[in-house]
Amino acid sequence: MLYLGAALLVFIGLFGLLVCRNTMRLLIALEIMVKGVTLLLLVIARDTASQGLGQALFITMLLVEVVVAVVVLAFIIHAYRHTGSLDVRKLSSLKG
Repeated sequence: MLYLGAALLVFIGLFGLLVCRNTMRLLIALEIMVKGVTLLLLVIARDTASQGLGQALFITMLLVEVVVAVVVLAFIIHAYRHTGSLDVRKLSSLKG
């Protein structure tokens, strides 16, 4: 049952990435997808009786996820200051 929940989170995140044009919504969709992958990783670790490895990978993935979220959020703030919008289509004005 948890496999289904993890797959559902991944597909919800993927749907959000494909449909949304707002950068904050894209970040939220990406985070939902990463949470689904993390849940899948923990479920697989539980089923294979390697919980120590699963916990270590979870902590590593959590740290990487936080760093990625901070960098993307900084990019979103920078883009908003220059374009005045969170729409992805207006990011073409940031070309050098």
